[in-house]
Amino acid sequence: MSAGAMPEDTCPMITVFGSINMDLIATTARLPRPGETVAGHSFTTAAGGKGANQALAARRAGATVRMAGAVGGDSFAAESLVLLTQAAVNLDFVKIADEPTGTAHITVADDGENVIVVVPGANGDVTAADARAAVSQMSAGDVLMLQLEVPPEAVEAALDSARARRVTSVINLAPFTADGARLGAKADIVVTNESEFELFAGKSGFSDAQREAEMRAIHERTGQTIIVTLGADGVIAIRKGNIFRAPGLKVDPVDTVGAGDSFCGYLAASLDAGLPFADCLRRAAVAGSLACTKRGAQPAIPDAVEVDARMEARG
Repeated sequence: MSAGAMPEDTCPMITVFGSINMDLIATTARLPRPGETVAGHSFTTAAGGKGANQALAARRAGATVRMAGAVGGDSFAAESLVLLTQAAVNLDFVKIADEPTGTAHITVADDGENVIVVVPGANGDVTAADARAAVSQMSAGDVLMLQLEVPPEAVEAALDSARARRVTSVINLAPFTADGARLGAKADIVVTNESEFELFAGKSGFSDAQREAEMRAIHERTGQTIIVTLGADGVIAIRKGNIFRAPGLKVDPVDTVGAGDSFCGYLAASLDAGLPFADCLRRAAVAGSLACTKRGAQPAIPDAVEVDARMEARG
């Protein structure tokens, strides 16, 4: 698919391989309990999917980006790609599958908390061959961004191809699956939230000190950069033997659904730009915080001007 493609002489430096969805979003005063029906007060649709969200975030952060994935032949396909197209993300490696475009059914409470049911649709038709084709266009030092909303064999093929080509692989272990720990072990950089990190580590109930010790143990064993987002408490990471921390912004959350993807996209773009790692974390943390101040996933992703202004204001 060539819609939104960049000129042929422009080589995308970040490739995002992952899911593309339409988000169907209902808002309500509070989330329902199991078996309960509550009244909603609004409904909207928005382009989404963790892969597409992260691609758009990286693009808004200032990077040149290629998206690889799949949509269906239905009416949701164009809608799911509209913001990527407007942002000039390269869509040459987005294929049209037999299954309908993936959907995410999201309920958001007034306090910003949410529950999500994802129907993979066309995302389930993404293959290992698709992964190898996308990575074959990358060069040593480029950044590959991955998540877990497409089949594990495709993610694994992308990781293996990236290593063979000396491409830097970044995997966001969300949503965590049975293959998450195995796939995470193949990446150069692993990004999780607190609960995903426990699943990745195979342990639970970490205190702050225990989490840091486990991150250090994994890093010493594998050499991987490990990043754990902590919600309102910012982010902690270990890289090249050093622990890094970055605070988020103090905000009144409206909707947290796009925060993690904004973080990941800005992280990838900042790494690609060659910023010092501490600045990469700070920039990503600010972007994730700002994403909580608007509703929706892609509509809430902040622009680089806004993120960088808030970083400068913090000193």
